[in-house]
Amino acid sequence: MGVEYLEVSAERVVGRMPVKGNTQPYRLLHGGASCVLAETLGSAGAAVHAGPGRIAVGIEINATHHRSATEGYVTGVATRTHGGRTLATYDIVITDDQDRRVCTARLTCMLRDAPPGA
Repeated sequence: MGVEYLEVSAERVVGRMPVKGNTQPYRLLHGGASCVLAETLGSAGAAVHAGPGRIAVGIEINATHHRSATEGYVTGVATRTHGGRTLATYDIVITDDQDRRVCTARLTCMLRDAPPGA
């Protein structure tokens, strides 16, 4: 998928992904690829929020696809909207190289103790 992290904290995660190689047959960014980027960024923030000895497991994601992207990169910004002991939720906005909104997503992760050996 080619996801690159640009900034990572519990409050905000920024990353980007190339459009090339992540398209559907019409050469448009695949909606599933946008969801992969959103879940990758939100899960990273949730894992940092969870802290050492804990893990974040995605339990719900939704996405609205606003426009297509055909070249360059898409950049996602995941912003924490809820950070509790057992759940963390992130709003993710994905834009193209012209800073036009491509997708808006929301991810909720369950926070659990890491299993032995993890």
